[in-house]
Amino acid sequence: MSESIKKYDVIVVGAGPAGYVAAIRCAQLGLKTICIDNWSNQKGKASLGGAYINAGCIPALVLLESSKIFQLLNQDIENHGISVDNIKIDVSKTIHRKDVTVEKLSQQIKDLFKKHQVEIIHAYGHILDSNRVEITKVSNQNQSIIHGENIILATGSLPVEVSYASIDNEYIIDSNSALNIQSIPKRLGIIGAGIIGFELGGIWSRLGSEVILLEAQENFLSTPDEQISTEAHRIYTEQGLDIRLGTRVMSAKKSKNKVTVEYQDNEGTHSLHLDKLIVATGRKPNSENLAAQEAGLTLDESGYVHVDENCMTTLPGVYAIGDLTLLGPMLAHKGLEEGIFVAEHIANCHTPINYGIIPSVIYTDPEIAWVGQTEQTLRAIGENIKVAVFPFSANARAQATGKTEGMIKIIAHAETDKILGVHILGVNASELIAEAVIAMEFSASTEDMARTIHAHPTLSEAMQEAALSLSNRALHMPPEK
Repeated sequence: MSESIKKYDVIVVGAGPAGYVAAIRCAQLGLKTICIDNWSNQKGKASLGGAYINAGCIPALVLLESSKIFQLLNQDIENHGISVDNIKIDVSKTIHRKDVTVEKLSQQIKDLFKKHQVEIIHAYGHILDSNRVEITKVSNQNQSIIHGENIILATGSLPVEVSYASIDNEYIIDSNSALNIQSIPKRLGIIGAGIIGFELGGIWSRLGSEVILLEAQENFLSTPDEQISTEAHRIYTEQGLDIRLGTRVMSAKKSKNKVTVEYQDNEGTHSLHLDKLIVATGRKPNSENLAAQEAGLTLDESGYVHVDENCMTTLPGVYAIGDLTLLGPMLAHKGLEEGIFVAEHIANCHTPINYGIIPSVIYTDPEIAWVGQTEQTLRAIGENIKVAVFPFSANARAQATGKTEGMIKIIAHAETDKILGVHILGVNASELIAEAVIAMEFSASTEDMARTIHAHPTLSEAMQEAALSLSNRALHMPPEK
C-alpha cells in the first residue's frame, strides 16, 4: 500500500445524490475535492449516481412511464375515440430504454465533475481517522491512502435482507434487481407493501403481471395521511393490485422454476406459487466496513452513523449525510440538501435545513405526495385544527385529461390559519406538492394560498380550491352544510 502525497480540502465517499451534490458544491466554493465511489454497472464500469440513479427512483420512474403508456394503449385509449390493435411489449427493449436513461444521467454527473474539477476515482473508501481514507480500486484492488481536511460520508443504503427468503436474483430478487427483470412474470409476489414494494408492484401490474403484495402491517401505507392511504388502497385495489395486509411470511423457496411462499394471517397458514418474488422489506444504511474500528466512528445498533445537528460525526471534520443518518427520511432530496448544507458549513457559509417540511412522494399512478403533519398525528396531540378536501373530480383540467381520481387535503391551525400539512393523491402530485412546500417555508396561511391567482384550467387550481374550502368558499364544489 502506498500513501499518496495528494491532499484535499474535502474527500467525499459516495456519489449518490447526497455525495455528488456535496462534491459539486464544495468545488463551487473553491475547495479541492475528490469523490470516491464504487458503483459498477452491469458492464462492470463505473456509474455515478448511487442506487438512486442506477437502481432506485430514476429507473423505476422510467419503467413506470413505459408501463403507464402500455396500460393506456391497452385499456384506456378507446375512451379518447382512438382504436389500436395488436399492442405488444418487448420488455428487453423497455429495460434497455431504462438503462440508456441511467447511463445518460450518470454521464451528466461525470461531466459536471469535470467542469467543476472534482477528481473522481472508482474505488472503495475506508476511513482510517479524521483525515485519512484508504482507497481500494475496483479494477485492480490496488490500495493507497489519501488525506483530506474534511471527509463527507455519503454511501447511501442497501436493500434489507430477510432470513426466510434468500436472494438469488433469479427467482427471489431484491428491490434493486426488480428493475431488471427481462420478461413479464405471470404471477409476481412482493414481500412488503411499503413505498418501494408498492411502486414496483404498480409497474409490473401495468405491464401485465398478477401482483400480490404481502404486508405485515395491518394498515396500508401508514406514513401518509390516513384518509389519503384509505382512498389510495381503494383505487389501487380496483386497478388490480392484490394487497394482503396483516400477513407474516414464514418461508420462500424455489422449486421447479417457481417460488413457493408460506405465510400466515388471521385465517391461518397459506401457500402461494409464484413465478418470481421481490423482497422489498426496506433499506438499511450502507455503513458496514465504512471505517476502521480504531477510527472511533460511532454507529447505532441498526448501522446508522451518529451525527450532530451539523451532520458531523463523532470524528472531528468527518460528516455523514443522506441515508447514513437518522436526520430526516431516506429521500434523495433530503440527502441532496444535506450535501449542500455540509459543503457550505465547511466553507462557513451555511444555512439550516428545515427537516419539518421535506416533501415525500410515492411514484405510482395516481401519485401520492405530502408535506408536514397528518390529521391523525395532530388530533392525537390535541392540536386545534381545521381540515378541507378538494377532489380532482371537481377540477376542469383533471376532467379534460380523464385523470379525476384523488384529492388535495389541507390541514391548518384553526386559530392562526398556519398551514400544518398538505396531502395529495392524484396525477402529478409530485409536482403539485412544491407549492405547498414553498408556502410552508414562508409561513403562509391558507388565506394566502386562497388569494393567490392560479392559471385556469390547471390541476394547481385544486390547491387554491382546497384552501378556499377551509372557509366553505370553494367555487367548484357545493358548500358543506
